[in-house]
Amino acid sequence: MTEPNRRAVITGLSVTSLAAIGLLSGAASAQPGVPQPFGFADVERRARDLSKVPHAAKAPNLPPAIARLDYDAWRDIRFKPDKAFLGAEGSPFRLQLFHLGFLYDRPVTVNLVRGGVATPIAYQASLFDMGRTKVDKPLPVDLGFAGLRIHSFLNSPSLLDELIVFLGASYYRFLGRDERYGLSARGLAVNVEGEGGPEEFPVFREFWVSMPEANADALVVDALLDGPGLTGAFRFTVHPGDETTVAVQTTLYPRTDLTTLGLAPLTSMFFIGENDRRHSDDYRPELHDSDGLQIAAGSGEWLWRPLDNPKERRISSFFDTDPKGFGLLQRDRRFESYQDLEAAYHRRPGYFVEPDGAWGEGAVMLMELPTDTETNDNIVACWRPRQPYAAGEAVRLSYRVRSVGGDPLHPGACVVNTFGAAAIASGTAKADEVKGALSRRFLVDFAGGDLAYYGADPSRVEVIASASNAKVTATSLVANPHTGGLRAAIDVTVSTPGQETDLRAFLRAGGRTLSETWVYPWIAA
Repeated sequence: MTEPNRRAVITGLSVTSLAAIGLLSGAASAQPGVPQPFGFADVERRARDLSKVPHAAKAPNLPPAIARLDYDAWRDIRFKPDKAFLGAEGSPFRLQLFHLGFLYDRPVTVNLVRGGVATPIAYQASLFDMGRTKVDKPLPVDLGFAGLRIHSFLNSPSLLDELIVFLGASYYRFLGRDERYGLSARGLAVNVEGEGGPEEFPVFREFWVSMPEANADALVVDALLDGPGLTGAFRFTVHPGDETTVAVQTTLYPRTDLTTLGLAPLTSMFFIGENDRRHSDDYRPELHDSDGLQIAAGSGEWLWRPLDNPKERRISSFFDTDPKGFGLLQRDRRFESYQDLEAAYHRRPGYFVEPDGAWGEGAVMLMELPTDTETNDNIVACWRPRQPYAAGEAVRLSYRVRSVGGDPLHPGACVVNTFGAAAIASGTAKADEVKGALSRRFLVDFAGGDLAYYGADPSRVEVIASASNAKVTATSLVANPHTGGLRAAIDVTVSTPGQETDLRAFLRAGGRTLSETWVYPWIAA
């Protein structure tokens, strides 16, 4: 099958419409008949031109043998490692492909770029071990793939480990050394709140993987994104290491005015934690891929918001200008906190997003959904620009996403535990205060920074606590020898059941801030 026909089948567009918007390879030449080296500008042009035609929502029909695969049958189809791409020239990276089927019914084109020439990888059944799956008829060479993954010598110079995966819509996941998969990143999020209609899931419909040189320390993957509200060109530069970093460069082309766009979205799971024991009928004390949201505000303040499994959907917005970073982290790295030998929650990475340049006004948005199982991703964090992106106006952004292990990002003291308990009245004045009211005590462990210096005399440290729509009735501070830090107790009182309160607390000594700011929502019950 010719290249134009191959593309027509994979994208669902006719050959005529492809030629009209300049997606055929011949349209990429700056001069007639003179091929130009492939580059990110080609992906930008394709995204721009694609944004000018209606979005093709329906994926092409898969062959029946592939369309009826269930989860087990699809997982049984494995790429043969000896067929991996990128290794012929001494590269430290290997490219493998995912087979279509199950939930992954939208074909993705994967190209190899060598010497400035982009060549699509043709489907071949011989690339895969089909396992128990039986296919009576040969599958077409233009079938496409579900996604891709890259292996590299991440943990050992003699063993190839999975480094990064692109699979499903615009999702991708990557690992640093000695980490296990947990949360995911996405190219974009659109209308995660589901206001006025369902959430949109833009998809990466085509990839270009550049052939790395021998002993290269980074890999470049370009991607074309398409969705109902916009298209986009993405460049991912992957640097493996202790904390693997993915540098993201993107140019977006809105088809419509984008009022609910989420930039650099992260998706994770929180089921059970020390601060939320409603679902506690399990031998494992905690079950989560991430335990908190970290924000490095443009003002220089650092915020830590422990995650929760709420009874109802909760959306929190942290307004800021030119943020320095935000991310979902797995701060608790102790096996004893999870007791899961198989899932290894203590080895799940955190992802921290660091903008390159000024992102202006907006908010870090956190959405927490209720879940009754550890298999559901119920946490989303992203940056929501204050000003909507207008239709037809290109938007260029760049940022870095890095995997984070156990070392704290904040240079001072950090929150290591959050506990809640009933407040206990002590003394006549206190008893009168809480009589007829609803009170709660929050215990927050801070550790690190200079707190060890104050362990012998915590009285020199202040707990600076505040609460919206509530009253902080008492605070106290004691040394915690088990964390090497200090434990703050904060009593909060409201007068009305169901009242929502936002709590904030940090530690200070001699006018100097010692810790990040703990922020936490509480609904009195």
